[in-house]
Amino acid sequence: MERTRSQTFIRKEEKVWESAGDGVVRQIMGYDGQVMLVKVKFEKGAVGTLHAHYHTQTTYVESGIFEFSVNGEKQIVSAGDGVYIEPDALHGCTCLEAGILIDCFSPMRESFL
Repeated sequence: MERTRSQTFIRKEEKVWESAGDGVVRQIMGYDGQVMLVKVKFEKGAVGTLHAHYHTQTTYVESGIFEFSVNGEKQIVSAGDGVYIEPDALHGCTCLEAGILIDCFSPMRESFL
């Protein structure tokens, strides 16, 4: 059985931005069954609604300013910062200044495909 995986090279100009909520769009930048990398663009004021999933997630703030909540703990993060989110942690964010997050999930988020 062949595993699901992305192509080897992913060019940003060839990827369509998919809606991920009001003021939020994403590009899937690579994946296989074990890992997934996703670029998420937020407009100022957009909300990543509180949710939880069984995946481990790490997030790198490429640009912008965000208030993250992870298991009830709130922190403001900005370009160059990172966030680690353990499996099943309740988490979400509010975009305080328009920006881009780079999310890495393990295993991949099948629901994104």
